[in-house]
Amino acid sequence: MIVYLADKLPEAALKELGSLGCEVENHPDATSSDIANGIGKAMVLVVRSTVVTKECINNSPNLTLIIRAGAGVNNIDLDAASKSGIFVANCPGQNSIAVAELTMGLILSLDRFLPDNVIDFRSGNWKKAVYSKADGLYGKTLGIIGTGQIGTEVIRRARAFGMPVVAWSRSLTPEKAEQLDVTCAASVKEVASQCDILSIHLAMSPETKSLISSDVLSGLKDGAFFINTARAEVVDEEALYRELNSGRIRAGLDVFSDEPEFKKGEFTSRFQKLDNVYITHHIGASTKQAQMAVAMDAVDIVRGYLQEGTVRNWLNRCEKTQAPWQLIVRHFDKPGVLANVLAELKDAGINAQEMENVIFDGMKTACCSIQLDVKPDDGVIDAINERHDEVITAVLLPTRT
Repeated sequence: MIVYLADKLPEAALKELGSLGCEVENHPDATSSDIANGIGKAMVLVVRSTVVTKECINNSPNLTLIIRAGAGVNNIDLDAASKSGIFVANCPGQNSIAVAELTMGLILSLDRFLPDNVIDFRSGNWKKAVYSKADGLYGKTLGIIGTGQIGTEVIRRARAFGMPVVAWSRSLTPEKAEQLDVTCAASVKEVASQCDILSIHLAMSPETKSLISSDVLSGLKDGAFFINTARAEVVDEEALYRELNSGRIRAGLDVFSDEPEFKKGEFTSRFQKLDNVYITHHIGASTKQAQMAVAMDAVDIVRGYLQEGTVRNWLNRCEKTQAPWQLIVRHFDKPGVLANVLAELKDAGINAQEMENVIFDGMKTACCSIQLDVKPDDGVIDAINERHDEVITAVLLPTRT
């Protein structure tokens, strides 16, 4: 099996893929345009930030699995992958600590003006009086939007700094808030109104797009810090730019909308002209520790696919079909049984939307559950049950709820 790597992975991961018997095509500097014409005979594509378009998917006839070596998959055309029957998987949670560390680094940088300190020093300018006016973080209220693995790691570090935390998340319950030792807010806007620093830790989805709206940002206190190490799309960037351009708030960003796709080169951004925003180069997950963990998780997904035919963290799987009926067939475990059952369904114009077959101890008998889009009539069920040398019994039931 050929595995195409469109981003840099640690050498240990490449060796591990080789030990699985995979042929590795390593293209660490690949761009979206480089893979748009297809990835040859490769069955598996592994990416970090490289964008996987429908052109790449449509021009890669052997592609069956795309792995995002990271958490979010907004750089992959999920709709195109699903239409082509291509699995999409990710590696969530492996970079949580790295992103949390950068979040705290941006907060500290804003409070102590660390980048400006360094720039002035390198220019030969000594401004101790200017840079000795930091407020300090102790006692400052940190607002957290999103209490998944990354948000939780940030909360732990903030508490160590003596910062009270107010948080909101769709999954945050009062019980979980008590466990995390945070105040549970009723809304994103409530968090913004109560905090001194607002930090975003949301995955990108239709529900979270521009969730950090103009109303949320305008609700921040004068002089507040805004941190985004998540996704640019979860923020109304026009509103953020207006707030920053006014000088009312300051920001530390690891992501922004016009971020270059290439790994190295010159670019321009309107944020470059603002001295109250610090931007890092989308490096939240880019520590050796995190990248090794993510890479090995991606390798493990390849291993499961190669050796077991399963895809861990499969993202574009339909959670539940609309099939209203299920056919339970207990049968003898021998060739052709299920093919004959499916042939009866086909002749009746019935579509099998999902199917699972399990084997009993001794490997003489099995049970197959088939989800059907329409109800078979009694004649179809009788025809299946009449195969006495193949079928033990076939029973039609309403789909489980």
